[in-house]
Amino acid sequence: MPGLRRASPTGATRDDGHPRPGGDELPRIRLTRGRALAALVFVASALAFLYFVLPKLLGLNETWNRIQHGNAWWLALGAVLEVCSFLGYIALFRGVFVGGESRVGWSESYQITMASLAATRLFAAAGAGGIALTAWALRRSGMGRRTVACRLIAFMALLYGVYMVTLVIAGVGLYLGVIPGQAPFAITIVPAIFGAVVIVLFLGISMLPVDFARLVGSRTAGRRRTSRLVLRLADASATAGRGVRTAIDLLRARRPSLLGAIAWWGFDIAVLWACFHAFGASPPKGVIVMSYFVGMLGNTLPLPGGIGGVDGGMIGAFTAFGVDVELSIVAVLAYRAFAFWLPTLPGAVAYLQLRRTVHRWGAEPPGVFRGASEATS
Repeated sequence: MPGLRRASPTGATRDDGHPRPGGDELPRIRLTRGRALAALVFVASALAFLYFVLPKLLGLNETWNRIQHGNAWWLALGAVLEVCSFLGYIALFRGVFVGGESRVGWSESYQITMASLAATRLFAAAGAGGIALTAWALRRSGMGRRTVACRLIAFMALLYGVYMVTLVIAGVGLYLGVIPGQAPFAITIVPAIFGAVVIVLFLGISMLPVDFARLVGSRTAGRRRTSRLVLRLADASATAGRGVRTAIDLLRARRPSLLGAIAWWGFDIAVLWACFHAFGASPPKGVIVMSYFVGMLGNTLPLPGGIGGVDGGMIGAFTAFGVDVELSIVAVLAYRAFAFWLPTLPGAVAYLQLRRTVHRWGAEPPGVFRGASEATS
């Protein structure tokens, strides 16, 4: 994973999935003095550009003053809504990874999710840092490697399934006039098509046979040059298929905690809505939802926390919908202050708490992790 180092062999788990003694190390950041300085310079430069240079380039000299004089009550509501979004994330985590008797209680769930959210904000590549940290903590709790992989894919499928479904519904709804708001084709139908393609792709993956990797292996036997790569791709596809099927099974079980996926996105979008009201006006809700999700595609760029990519994407989307540029800038920058910093600071504390928790797990007698069964069909 980008920015993360594998643990030493002493931190590995045994074949039965239980942590070996001394396995309390968590992934550490490869952070030299030069890299730390470069990261700080980048973040400072990006923030300075967004908050000071961009408004001046656009001739919006009063933007900074407007940010400083936003309605405090609406901004306070934004902070509360962001906390509600985090609670939804924790609920979804427990719905996917925890069930029955488990070492991972509510406190541990908080530590893992908040630490992973902080890692997601600080590292690039669409949240790979947070995924790696979550996987590490779950394996140290005693969960087997295959189960962790399967459940992580199920977790991401449920979380981003809401994303893709919303892209389709909001995009088509805006374009057809069912949802109020302007409807440029490029910012409504194109994202909707993208969301539909992703949904179809993952539903197709879920239909792969359970023994797909074995079937591919039997057909490529004897082809030394291609078999290794093909087998790896087949194994990855089979694991993804198990994960998506697990997500579908969890949905069929109608676990209330899975509503956390909707809460995670819904409350976070509500923060952006509150930030618009804090500065005097708000575009139609459908426009806010669509611009939010289009802007979030900037998280795939190799930028810490999506700084610059997400902000620019959202502002550009709002501009395409005809929203006043100055209003878009102040609302988006205020929203990003909540979305980036609110989980980052407590997340750093949660990471330190998680290290102590993992050390405690390593000192306990190994027990069977029954929080989630092995990968399902």
